[in-house]
Parts: sequence; structure tokens; C-alpha cells
Amino acid sequence: MTYPPGPPGPPDPLGHRYPPPPPQPYSTGPDQFSAPPKKSSALKWVLLAVVVLVAIVIAAAAVLYLARDRGATEASQVRSGDCLSEVPDSSRVLYVKTVSCDQPHKGEVFAVLTLPEGDFPGDAEVVKYTDKCGPALAEYAPDATAESGIQLFVLYPTADSWKRGDRTVTCIATSENPRTGKIT
Repeated sequence: MTYPPGPPGPPDPLGHRYPPPPPQPYSTGPDQFSAPPKKSSALKWVLLAVVVLVAIVIAAAAVLYLARDRGATEASQVRSGDCLSEVPDSSRVLYVKTVSCDQPHKGEVFAVLTLPEGDFPGDAEVVKYTDKCGPALAEYAPDATAESGIQLFVLYPTADSWKRGDRTVTCIATSENPRTGKIT
């Protein structure tokens, strides 16, 4: 038996010589350093679009989850007698946090007035319509008008919300300090 050329291996205790390890399989052909085949650029764009779409869906779900916090209600869906834990800081509100009126709250919806159908009447007409909240409070809770800490806050439609079907003026009795129980 012949061995490939190279130095002989170390002798074993019985005097046999082991063959040297075989040569490594290195290639020296023209394809030795060629680049891997390129993937389709269309596939890259499709994968990028899928990643972006998934990110948008996750972000939208997070926004909805945060906006619909426990007790949060669409501002256009509140009804007379609902109590709000906090009073919104502007009249452009999408959601409000409702609570049971026997829990501390800063606002109570006492009237929801519906504007007539048709084209948006303009900001001035909508604001003029909100003047109906004062008499509605006197009817809902006659003693509340004499209470010094009670103030009015009104949510009303804008030109944008009108396009989405919002026709309600929401009248809210507010108090600076949280109160429990209804104002009636």
C-alpha cells in the first residue's frame, strides 16, 4: 500500500506508521471566488412593503388601544347623565373618559342637542347654537345654576367632524374639584 507524499505520521507503540492526513479539498478553478447569485430586487421591495404594512397595522392598533382606554367613549356617543372623570382641554375631542357618577368626576353631561341636517352651517352658527346649553342646565338641574363651582363646557361639531356625521352639541356641567353624585 502506498501513501500520498508527505511526512510520515508518528509511530505507534507497535511500530506502525500512520499515514499523514489527506490534503484539504481546496478548489483552484475559476468559480472559486465568484459572488453568490443576486436575489430579485422585486422580492426585496415586496418584503420591505410587508414589513412597513405590519408596522403601520401595529402602530394603528396601539393608537386605538390607547385612545380607547378603559372607560373611554367616543365624544359623539356620550348621553345626558354620563359623567366624565376629566374635562377635555379643548372643544376638538375624539374620546372622553366616562365613569360612574358615584365615583369622583369633574363633568356631567346634562344635554345632547342635535343640529339640523344639511350643509355645515359654519362655526358662528354652531357656536350660536351652543347658547341653548344654559337653559338646558336650568331645566336639568335648577339648583346647579346657583352653585358657584359649576361651569359650562360644550363640545360641538367642526367642519371636519360634520363630514363624518357629527351633528351634536354636548353640554357638560363641570366643577374644578372632583365631585361624586349627580348634580340633579
